[in-house]
Amino acid sequence: MQKLAVYTVHYRLKSNTGEVIDTSEGGEPLHFLLGSDGVIEGIQEAVRDRGPGDCLDVTIPPAMAYGEHRPELVRKVPRSAFEGIEDLQVGMKFQTNTGEEAQVVKVVGIDGNLVLVDANHPLAGLTLYFDLEIVAKREANEEEIAANRPLF
Repeated sequence: MQKLAVYTVHYRLKSNTGEVIDTSEGGEPLHFLLGSDGVIEGIQEAVRDRGPGDCLDVTIPPAMAYGEHRPELVRKVPRSAFEGIEDLQVGMKFQTNTGEEAQVVKVVGIDGNLVLVDANHPLAGLTLYFDLEIVAKREANEEEIAANRPLF
């Protein structure tokens, strides 16, 4: 049986035009347990069987990232659902607590008394372009395996 590993990775997420969208440069690198749900599948597959010092340029399709954009997660809700919000604007994000779990929605349109919200992840439907540098790799301990994440 293969031992589970904890990876420490610096990353730069770029758009398809090369613009940096997010980076760990100047901050804390990404720490994750290989096989956990703490990081997208595409990054896990890219670093699998790699080690410290490896630098990778990775293109990750939506299916291995945040999934396809799902139209059913875009819906109209009454303006009254935003009671107490005086200046509701497109781009605002809210956490909802309806259903099984909390969900973040983004206001994408306002038409009179109807508000169009999108519950898709902001990167859903996008191919992601990463520069990855593996900083460290070590065997996961029993506590980390039980917690399904690195413990520091």
